[in-house]
Amino acid sequence: MNETINIVLLRQPDEFDDPLIDVLRTGARKLLAQAIEIEAETFLAEMRDLKLADGRD
Repeated sequence: MNETINIVLLRQPDEFDDPLIDVLRTGARKLLAQAIEIEAETFLAEMRDLKLADGRD
């Protein structure tokens, strides 16, 4: 059986050379970093007053 298989190479996200895409990616990375930092600070603030079963911090 002779089948023809067509393989189409897709462009990788880093291959796009568009200034607008670069600005959007940079902004998205900054927003994600800020969100992660806020989540970590909130988590640590919630856990700050907790103690282990033996009374240690």
